[in-house]
Amino acid sequence: MTQWLLDRTFRTASGDEVRWAALGEGQPDAPAVVLLHGTPFSSYVWRGVARALAARHRVFVWDMPGYGTSEQRADQDVSLAAQARVFAELLAHWGLATEAARPAVVAHDFGGCVALRAHLLHGARYARLALVDPVALAPWGSPTYRLLGAHPDVFAQLPPDLHRALVREYVSSASHPGLHPAVLDRLVEPWCTDAGRPAFYRQIAQNDQRFTDEIQERYGELALPTLICWGTEDTWIPPTKGHDLASRIPGARLRLIEGAGHLVQEDAPAELAAVLGEFLAGTG
Repeated sequence: MTQWLLDRTFRTASGDEVRWAALGEGQPDAPAVVLLHGTPFSSYVWRGVARALAARHRVFVWDMPGYGTSEQRADQDVSLAAQARVFAELLAHWGLATEAARPAVVAHDFGGCVALRAHLLHGARYARLALVDPVALAPWGSPTYRLLGAHPDVFAQLPPDLHRALVREYVSSASHPGLHPAVLDRLVEPWCTDAGRPAFYRQIAQNDQRFTDEIQERYGELALPTLICWGTEDTWIPPTKGHDLASRIPGARLRLIEGAGHLVQEDAPAELAAVLGEFLAGTG
């Protein structure tokens, strides 16, 4: 598969090493866009969309602490609250924390909660916000997700081969048409190392619904152009959540992506890139 390399590092206030990269830097005056991934994924799922958007934007991508190529360690705080604080730190590090430098933000799955918390609780400023099948409204978390989160110590004792099979099946279920085997391997591998196996269950155990409960009654305060995209075949978070979320955000528009599951970036990358490109240009 096409190479995807996060070639830069950032040390967070809590000591975690975060890997990140920027595309489209040859156009310093182009507007900035930041892409946030969800769980149990990494910035890799954004590779196609990121490269498409980089034709007209400076695109920033990162693996959240505990995910992808970023640091994984015991006792690490990888909660949604912690990720939102790290995101606010990164915006400052990238020079995107001022009113004049506000980036557009595109966030998938629990990256949606991270972006919303950073904005509503930590004062992060965005020019535009696109939420793709986001974790934003209670209740969320499939029965499998809740089972894994309730018993992380038990599941962490699975033999490596059984653990890998579990993660492969779980990640596969995020796609409606099915993932290319090489893509599936790339998404699964970070969770199958000595550090990655406990990290997989740790991040699920820490992602409590209270992190959306704390903010979901404040979505009416959002005062920026907002787009909500949703795969019509999402079995992780049903499209009805998209309609509900759009009704809570003033002026928000909902775009349904036909035939796509929860991983819209993999199931319909060209269509998603086109929709996002129009939105970021202010024409869609």
